Amino acid sequence: MNRLTRGSLTFLSAIIIVWSAYGTEFDLGKFFDLGNSFVFLQSKWLPPDWTVLIPALKAAVITLQIAIMGTFLAILVALPLSFLAAYNTSPSLFVYNGTRWLLNLFRSIPEIVLGLLLVPSLGLGPFPAVIAIAIHNIGVLGKLIAELIEAADEGPQEAVKSVGASRLFVILYGILPQIIPNILSNYFYRLEVGVRASLILGFIGGGGIGNMLFIDFKIFNYSSVATEVLVIMLLVIAVDYLGTFVRKRVI
Repeated sequence: MNRLTRGSLTFLSAIIIVWSAYGTEFDLGKFFDLGNSFVFLQSKWLPPDWTVLIPALKAAVITLQIAIMGTFLAILVALPLSFLAAYNTSPSLFVYNGTRWLLNLFRSIPEIVLGLLLVPSLGLGPFPAVIAIAIHNIGVLGKLIAELIEAADEGPQEAVKSVGASRLFVILYGILPQIIPNILSNYFYRLEVGVRASLILGFIGGGGIGNMLFIDFKIFNYSSVATEVLVIMLLVIAVDYLGTFVRKRVI
């Protein structure tokens, strides 16, 4: 990259940052007002209301169950679709483009929008949240796995083909053993994201601790909110460490 190109990119980046700062009403002076937030936390949130700890823990378990079930359903559907969306395993160009378009559609709709569409038909509770997370993750995992399939080493595939194996056996023995560790890594990453998404879905009646948090916010019960936020932090940290532990063991 020559000096002129670097200078142009630097100038363009500076323009974009200034443009973004203007659009977001960025004001360094407002950082001095952050102290008011600490005063608000100290006066309204503390001490936490520990009487809601047990209900919060039970609701956190439901939140975790929503994320687990939604991500599990997603991987079940995304795995076969990903082979149709990979150019080296798709049976035809039409199937390849059609599956890619479907995955892009699922991935482009946020979980909260899917939840708003599903709650009126499926009712309140965890089930619509599970389906919303599953649909979105089908798009995300399908794309990620399709890219893993396309990047798979051709050596093992050629070895399986050389003994006259069918396309199915090439997939089972030439591709899957290579990509399973990365599939598991992506799965646990999406599980972590699913926990955060299920918290937001609780705001629209999706159940779990997100719903509990939203209700207490609406009635200004901030001491209960403090306890619920602590439980959420512990849940997110626990899932994050679990995902990191599994990814280190399988990659």
